Amino acid sequence: MRSATNERKTLETEVKVSLNLDGAGKKNISTGIKFFDHMLEQVAAHGNFDLDISVTSHDKDTHHVIEDVAITLGDTFKKALGDKKGIKRYGKMLLPMDEALALVAIDLSGRPYSNVDAQIDEERVSDFETVLLKHFFNSFSVANLCTIHINLMYGEDTHHKIEAIFKSFARALKEACSIDPDNKDKVPSTKGIL
Repeated sequence: MRSATNERKTLETEVKVSLNLDGAGKKNISTGIKFFDHMLEQVAAHGNFDLDISVTSHDKDTHHVIEDVAITLGDTFKKALGDKKGIKRYGKMLLPMDEALALVAIDLSGRPYSNVDAQIDEERVSDFETVLLKHFFNSFSVANLCTIHINLMYGEDTHHKIEAIFKSFARALKEACSIDPDNKDKVPSTKGIL
């Protein structure tokens, strides 16, 4: 089974993550930020990942919660993937959410890079600070050692725009993590490692 559990404890937060890459989208997520929980639930549901996340915030700073969840989650995916033998490595998804359209491409390359091209004018949606959207994906990328390109092509409703990004990310990540039936015993790199 491709699964992992992980924990990150700082003076600011305590984050616990449990992940099964080959799950059924089961989720139990509690970060203390309702909209963020909703987005992480999209990652589980649309990625078919079984995902448990619990957070204790010591300083009640949402920036630290989102950052530490991203770091822990990215690292947990890296652990669950192991040597990455047999994975497809690349994933992409163009996804509509009503009037919003988001494109995400992922490379589980072993190299961190994140580019989030998303025009979000509102400072908040529900209890989520929209400025932290880019920070989440950058922190995930650094912890996971993967490349993420996100392009919010258009949209009007802030909730829909962000949800389109998370759903597209989930489906691209699912594809990248999935096993390539033609290359089950190979690491998908001419270097021999990822």
